[in-house]
Amino acid sequence: MLKTPEEYVQSLRELDPVVYIRGKRIESVPDEPLLEPGVNAVSVTYEFALLPEYADTMTAVSHVTGRKVNRLLHINTSQNDLLKKLEMVRLLCRETGCAQRYLCHDALNALYETTHNVDLHFGTEYHVKFLTYLEYLQDADLTASVAMTDAKGDRSKRPHEQHDPDLYLRIVGRDDSGITVRGIKAIVTGAPYTHEIIVLPTRSMTAEDQDYAVSFAVPIDTEGVELVSRQAGRPGESGAPLTSRYGQATAQILFDDVFVPWDRVFLAGEWELAGSLTESFATHHRVSCIGARAGLGDMLIGASAALSEANGLDPEKTGHIRDKIADLIKYVESSYACGVTAAVFGKETRSGNFIPDPVYSNIGKLLQGTHIYEMFRIVHDTAGGILVASPYPEDIESPPVGERLARYLQCREDVPTDYRLSVARLLEDITASYQGGWYSVISISGGGSPEATRLQIMRKYDIDERKSLAEKISGA
Repeated sequence: MLKTPEEYVQSLRELDPVVYIRGKRIESVPDEPLLEPGVNAVSVTYEFALLPEYADTMTAVSHVTGRKVNRLLHINTSQNDLLKKLEMVRLLCRETGCAQRYLCHDALNALYETTHNVDLHFGTEYHVKFLTYLEYLQDADLTASVAMTDAKGDRSKRPHEQHDPDLYLRIVGRDDSGITVRGIKAIVTGAPYTHEIIVLPTRSMTAEDQDYAVSFAVPIDTEGVELVSRQAGRPGESGAPLTSRYGQATAQILFDDVFVPWDRVFLAGEWELAGSLTESFATHHRVSCIGARAGLGDMLIGASAALSEANGLDPEKTGHIRDKIADLIKYVESSYACGVTAAVFGKETRSGNFIPDPVYSNIGKLLQGTHIYEMFRIVHDTAGGILVASPYPEDIESPPVGERLARYLQCREDVPTDYRLSVARLLEDITASYQGGWYSVISISGGGSPEATRLQIMRKYDIDERKSLAEKISGA
């Protein structure tokens, strides 16, 4: 069943999670103004799935049930699925900035592969449990946040070596009915306005770390689960045309001796496969990051061109503007091209789902993460000072000064002043506000740091084959 946006919001009202923002307990997540932009952003994933023009991109037929599902809950079973997922994320994020729900898709695909492999190695039954859980999510069209990053403590030490054993989420008890976990998961995207929390390990483990090798799913209002969240976007700010409407909250999730029944446990001490689960998720998610920032890039390109035209400078004829817009296009599309290539070169796993090529996934993420600052610099250079100095909408509407402001701040006589200022405010919102700083940090750190992507590129790239080529040609 595909939910409508209204049904999604109503389903959140039926939950009772413990969520704090600025020290205050939130009474109703979908009715909280500080979280409204986040709820709106996820609502778009429900809205677009019901639009006929996006049906091929936004929906798929589940190979598990044979029923139509939101693609964000679909298991990729072909290279075409990988491409459609990339297109879907770009489509959603060029509307919302960050649609967030795609993390769930990435986690489900990683768990599909890894639970199958754990069962092969250890004779467990995680995959069957996971398929049951997957069907539950698909049929109810639910949204799940992905809790992967631990607090980590001293980065030079492994989980079991920390001065506080709960700096990584861990199993503190187990019996015939399930496991009990304790600790924290940090930087959880969009967590307050989801139905479920999917927990993944954050790194590879050793035998001494086996209690930290854990993956499971719980409803967001499970006893012992508490969320401490940031607000989503810039709610209520008239000068924020994008992020007053759409935004992303990030939360710390505290697990205070939370009980998880076995039918929702997907890894419990099998430390040998923790690293492969983490790597699989990262490979899927880095392609999502490519699509997400391409969607944001579409906004930057369009707004920069529109503002230049409003200023009287034709982007195709004015040399320095043309060069800047061309560079923006270069940065956006070169990263996106890596995402396309990762999908085209994607391979079928032993479990039967498809995973993107890891080299191109990581190259695309590395380009996207490191070029975001250069993209913002180009936007600022192209737009000029009006980007951070434009009057608020209320000023333009103010009888004492509005008419004169509209007169003096007009450039081309056939382009209304309000058009020019609205586009400038959009660029400020995305690149030069609190939210602009957020986009910078999330672009470089979200989905893996540049160092993490470089490590994966070096691990997965066939350097030995290139050395052999050089030796053959040189006669070494």
